[in-house]
Amino acid sequence: MSLSHPKSVLITGASSGIGRALALAYAGHGTTIYLSGRDQGRLDAVAEDCRQRGATAEGRIIDVTDADAMAGWINEADAKTPLDLVIANAGITNSTSGLADGPERTRRILAVNVDGVVNTVLPALAAMDTRDRGQVALIASIAGFRGLPTSSAYSASKAMVKTWGEGLRGERLKTCVRVNVVCPGWVESRITDANKFDMPLLMAADKAAATIRRGLARDDARIVFPWQMHLAVWLLAALPPAWTDPILNRKLSGREW
Repeated sequence: MSLSHPKSVLITGASSGIGRALALAYAGHGTTIYLSGRDQGRLDAVAEDCRQRGATAEGRIIDVTDADAMAGWINEADAKTPLDLVIANAGITNSTSGLADGPERTRRILAVNVDGVVNTVLPALAAMDTRDRGQVALIASIAGFRGLPTSSAYSASKAMVKTWGEGLRGERLKTCVRVNVVCPGWVESRITDANKFDMPLLMAADKAAATIRRGLARDDARIVFPWQMHLAVWLLAALPPAWTDPILNRKLSGREW
């Protein structure tokens, strides 16, 4: 298996944003792309764009929080063309109201961002571990480095994805199965298009996808970008909360990362 040119790729949350851009980045002659999303029209359009690039593409509307459905879909895809790369990308953010998430929204964020990733990664790794070959990428976020006001559930969910992925990678150091964690900053999407506040170092989705693909080809354990935001959140996590909490509350009210 070539990390640079995987021939069978499965991506969740592929109807827009990073997921769509990654699908197009990997689409090419001789490649099979399996896509999932929540919007049939957009997902069909992404699949067709992949076909225009020479790939075989299949889209599936599926709820990532449904463990049985996800396992069935991933096992079905793997039986057709053994999966070289699985990207657990599907996720949701908090609202843009600037208020703390209520119980219902908190549980929904954790269900999609945590359970959805678990439901993607476990069946994929089960298949890859059996043949000792494959790569799994977990899309976390720079927000996973430090809890953020008004984004507490989102930050927590991405912290779990980040640290779980790091642990899974460590468990497989002596195998040929690769696990990588991706922590992007602001990336253009339907969500960021609706935001009315400043988003520093906002990156185009296709540029983010290219950065991710390069990192996965190198088998980078942790792919964090842009570097300026990586440095900023590292400092925020290292400094005393008594210093950083007032700054974050003042600057990030109403934002999600």
